[in-house]
Amino acid sequence: MSKVVLDVSMSLDGFTTGPNVRKEEPMGDGGERLHEWMAGNGPDGGVDIGIRRQVDAAVGAVVIGRRTFDLGLGPWGGTPWPGVPSFVVTHRTREDLLGDNGGTFAFDGLEAAARRAKDAAGDKDVLVLGADVARQLLAAGLLDEVWLHLVPLLLGAGTPLFAGERAELILEGEPVAGSVSVTHMRYRVLKP
Repeated sequence: MSKVVLDVSMSLDGFTTGPNVRKEEPMGDGGERLHEWMAGNGPDGGVDIGIRRQVDAAVGAVVIGRRTFDLGLGPWGGTPWPGVPSFVVTHRTREDLLGDNGGTFAFDGLEAAARRAKDAAGDKDVLVLGADVARQLLAAGLLDEVWLHLVPLLLGAGTPLFAGERAELILEGEPVAGSVSVTHMRYRVLKP
């Protein structure tokens, strides 16, 4: 059975983007640095590449916040993972959109998007993109795991991962120190 998983890179001060998120800088000022570890260029970067491959192999569907979709569609050129169905959480539904890379975007409310994504994912996981939609899923009891990639960077401002939510998370296994670039951790969300 698929799980709904937030896979996110976060700065030490809790931000998933830098300040001033806009079309020209979808990750905000300095926010792209949160993803540099994915290239595996740091010391022991092979561990980082292995973690990224593990995450990529688990993706069966994606739930995306509307703002993340609006900012990401141009750079992605299609769905974030080619051929993988993506479900955009929005109050402004529209016809499905076929991405340039063969993936489809469907538009729906929070619970319907999560349900449809789990159905589409089969035995694989549903990955969540966007801090706001992640907070909504957590509040609704629909988030199962958090895969956190903690980057030793202070952004000072930006989009916070959490903003007042309350939940209990249990660390799954040992943290994996991928490199000086990032520490990878996996948490299970305890359901009330």
